[in-house]
Amino acid sequence: MHWYGIIIASGVLLAVYLATREGNKRGIKSDDIYDMILWALPAALICARLYYVVFQWSYYKDNPGEIIKIWDGGIAIYGSLIGAMIVVILFCRHRFIPVWLMLDVAAPTVLLAQSIGRWGNFMNQEAFGQATSLSFLQGLHLPPFIIHQMFISGAYRQPTFLYESLWSLLGFLVIISLRHNPHWFKRGEVFLTYVMWYSFGRFFVEGMRTDSLMLGALRVSQILSIVLFVGAICLVVYRRRNPYNPWYLEGSKLK
Repeated sequence: MHWYGIIIASGVLLAVYLATREGNKRGIKSDDIYDMILWALPAALICARLYYVVFQWSYYKDNPGEIIKIWDGGIAIYGSLIGAMIVVILFCRHRFIPVWLMLDVAAPTVLLAQSIGRWGNFMNQEAFGQATSLSFLQGLHLPPFIIHQMFISGAYRQPTFLYESLWSLLGFLVIISLRHNPHWFKRGEVFLTYVMWYSFGRFFVEGMRTDSLMLGALRVSQILSIVLFVGAICLVVYRRRNPYNPWYLEGSKLK
């Protein structure tokens, strides 16, 4: 049984369910979200794999038959987000749905799906950190099954998958608890808050991992995290200057 795929699929299904509930409140039809997912999910998987393969090309150029084996791991979250983002923009333009509103509705549920998906890395014993001691892991009060699974290649490892999973879960809870407060978020700011939250945490977690995708001596995900964090802040400031940008809770009443 390929737990990696099952866990990711479970996260996606839960995200879609929650997104449709919120979308209905904001004036987005469930059918539009379902149709969008039918396009966005394949694009996300393909781009996630391509992103990983590109930065691991020194291996895959000699093993092309393994490029399609996503069930063995090796997909990059940032790649999936890029692919999904492109589809969302094109889809919303085609259906005349406000792009920022759709992104606001989907963003928190995507963060939850990412939190769940990291447990696929746990099952595959990947996305782990540097060697550590048994006493350190026990000091974190982790259940024995996690400690046991973190014994990899002859050493106990930092459970970086868990750090990112918990950070994403916390972000999901924070965002959904705040997004319905009147006059807190302008349209687009729920999504941009998600970008800032995830990229901030990912930067530090990435620094502890031993399997980072590299661009020379630099970690690709850390570079991208900085770009996304700064870019999201700049967009919030820029869009706040537009007095005609509606509040998130106005839903689709204003285009």
